[in-house]
Amino acid sequence: MIHLLQKLISIPGISRQETARADMLYDYMAGQGMAPQRLHNNLWVRGDAWLPGRPTVLLNSHIDTVKPSAAYTRDPHAADIEDDRLYGLGSNDAGASAIALLGAFEQLRHEDLGYNLLLALTAEEEVMGEHGMRAFLPYIKEQGIDIDMAIVGEPTDMQAAIGERGLVVLDCVAHGIQGHAARNEGDNALYRAVRDIERLQNFHFPLCSALLGPIKITVTQIEAGWQHNVVPPECKFVVDVRTTDAYTNEEVVSMIQSALESDVKERSTRIRASAIRHNHPLVQAAISTGASTFISPTTSDMALMPFPSLKIGPGQSARSHQADEYVLLSEFEAAIPRYAALLRGIK
Repeated sequence: MIHLLQKLISIPGISRQETARADMLYDYMAGQGMAPQRLHNNLWVRGDAWLPGRPTVLLNSHIDTVKPSAAYTRDPHAADIEDDRLYGLGSNDAGASAIALLGAFEQLRHEDLGYNLLLALTAEEEVMGEHGMRAFLPYIKEQGIDIDMAIVGEPTDMQAAIGERGLVVLDCVAHGIQGHAARNEGDNALYRAVRDIERLQNFHFPLCSALLGPIKITVTQIEAGWQHNVVPPECKFVVDVRTTDAYTNEEVVSMIQSALESDVKERSTRIRASAIRHNHPLVQAAISTGASTFISPTTSDMALMPFPSLKIGPGQSARSHQADEYVLLSEFEAAIPRYAALLRGIK
């Protein structure tokens, strides 16, 4: 499996350019006697003990990467091993998780676990692209497969992320009337924007998530005017909203729109908060393997999953998207039996 991970890293796989990686993994799965299927650059395969009507557990991680940082001091695709470190772009995020999940699936695919096992190695996670999980989930539904829960492989040091916040970015425009600054003319859109920004600073949602806490609103950009003596008729500002499971993203947008004078338009509402209850079988199985639970500060394809999901995998989030990315071989080797134990522990 270390060799397979090296082979994956050696193949460039920037988001939307994962074809060669998907080809290699498809050939590997087929060569191991599986029956892989493919949608775009997403690969999926069912366990051999599949029975219709049983609950289905999805094992998922992604095969795409971000672009390599300009600060790399080594070939990002050399997949070099030095001591306990395997270097390479996507080694930590999330090649190690993808191959470890594949290794665990190979161990368990013949076993009758009391539920159906579905492995999906998907594309375009780093950009939440239209041909990644956004295409895979409706497609698998059309195949008559209902997913009941999921394990999502991401670098968490094999601790169990039981929640992550959603994200909505708002483009806001305050409108005024242009005038000459010297003659006290017009209606300054900047002042209107400042009043709305102050409203956002003091805005509180009535409901607070028991797991994820309060919704966080941050104004991050502002733009207005073009000349020192002209009262600006328009002021644009951008708002970053970190949502929770207390409200849908659409409800959050509607409440903010009602609170402001400015025009408010969301860029997307698809990055949703994810939360799984502490007594869920996935969480309890993870805890039984020695994992502790935490709230993840980063987003993943869990944001697109309408069913309970748990994020857990080898490596550390702090190494993701960094120059000279690496994963420890000891982390990777330990992850496969940990995943297998977690899956056997689901009751």
